[in-house]
Amino acid sequence: MSLNCHRRIRYPVALASPSISLTFLGAAGTVTGSKHLLEADGRRILVDCGLFQGLKELRERNWEPLPIDAASVDAVILTHAHLDHCGYLPRLVSAGFRGRIYCTPATRELCSLVLPDAAHIQEEDAREANRHGFSKHSPALPLYTSVDPARALTQFQPVGYDRPVPIEGPRGSDQGQTRVRPGSDPDGADLVPTVEFINAGHLLGSAYARVRVAGKTILFGGDLGRYGRPVLPDPMPVAEADVLLLESTYGDRLHEPDDNGDRLAAIVTDTAARGGKLIIPSFAIGRVEEVLYWLKRLEAEHRIPTLPVYIDSPMAIGALQFYSSRLTELDAELSVSEVGSQRSGLRDQGQRPQAMRHVSAFATTRMTTIASPQQSADLVASRQPAIVIAASGMATGGRVLRHLAATISNPKHTVMFVGYQAAGTRGRLLVDGAREIKLLGRIYPVAARVERLDSMSAHADYRETMRWLSGFTRPPGMTHLVHGDPAALAALAARITAEKQWPVHIAAHHERVEVG
Repeated sequence: MSLNCHRRIRYPVALASPSISLTFLGAAGTVTGSKHLLEADGRRILVDCGLFQGLKELRERNWEPLPIDAASVDAVILTHAHLDHCGYLPRLVSAGFRGRIYCTPATRELCSLVLPDAAHIQEEDAREANRHGFSKHSPALPLYTSVDPARALTQFQPVGYDRPVPIEGPRGSDQGQTRVRPGSDPDGADLVPTVEFINAGHLLGSAYARVRVAGKTILFGGDLGRYGRPVLPDPMPVAEADVLLLESTYGDRLHEPDDNGDRLAAIVTDTAARGGKLIIPSFAIGRVEEVLYWLKRLEAEHRIPTLPVYIDSPMAIGALQFYSSRLTELDAELSVSEVGSQRSGLRDQGQRPQAMRHVSAFATTRMTTIASPQQSADLVASRQPAIVIAASGMATGGRVLRHLAATISNPKHTVMFVGYQAAGTRGRLLVDGAREIKLLGRIYPVAARVERLDSMSAHADYRETMRWLSGFTRPPGMTHLVHGDPAALAALAARITAEKQWPVHIAAHHERVEVG
């Protein structure tokens, strides 16, 4: 019989003392592997489920068992579709997690690209290790296989922005039913936790997750976006929360001031004048769109030559289609620009190859998408001046490695990084001035020009973070700083303390804190 058929009994409020705690299972003292466990009134909710990336000592954490049984997790909440926030999901599912995965619809779409691709890379890495015998394990195994993302995607529960919904347990369990806790609201309003997604402006579908449970509001900030940037909207303001988890990626730095594309135009023009290629390692989801926005704009303003632009990443091509189908969720300027282009005839079907029409909001005049490995190999071998955008953004893997191997030792070419480069990655080594770099098993001298454009980062710097915090009408009872390197965490903690006098705590790996 349904619980709702019974008369609820009001217990004395003195008996109501629900335990609420947070355990930082990732992105604590580092910028990667986001996982935050919320335990409240007998429920376990994991907010983000990311892979550790970068340094070997961090990547090895992916193989360590979680300190909790995956089957005991009632639900997962995802703030967005970057691997360091969602990439561990298939492993969690393979370990027995059967609950719902709450996220925005666009995050679910992007995860349908990201997670299968991650599994493919895991399987390919294991095959290479077994083929060449460079793993200490025999046989080397992937962290997860292609079966696991397919299963995980069936557990997604898309939820639109600004729509609080109850967080239910695994399908078919009694966790999804309303439970009466002693001393709770007799109407059950305070019993089942709810989650609401608020646009964070960091990536298509990105959000802060506002969780309300047992009379407390906990805001999981995910990754905070930026103000006044193309493609993505500004991060939405939030008025209050009892507890805030805040990222600190750029807690000690400011981004380059907006120069209206001048530096990018100079890099493109100089490389073309040398007859070289401009290789842009880029995150397949999110960064490609902003790079294309600027190239298209600079072309239209006749500030750069009209060069062939190649997107050599199947995942980036798929993401472009999702972005183009959700223009209403992006910056308003992008939709207005696309409508204006269509009305002026710039998108006449006779002027645009059929393959480009579904991404016309981002397509430059001579843009080509590269799908097959053979097409990619032909592009690597080509000596023609061009702009090549390929994953991965930190040059840790993907097709960009072959483009780098073909160009890095020739001074006529340019390699341009357009985002954060984590310690231990090839991208970080190159932007820090490495004179040689290992690619595909060989050491290459670095003679190409290496440039870095931090202005395209999708993470708020400390000034933008403080601007966002100014939207709070009352300070959180505690602000936990996560998702940052030690120097950035310490700097942002000091700034918040000095400027706002808020209580601040720097989270430690596997630390458990009570929510008062």
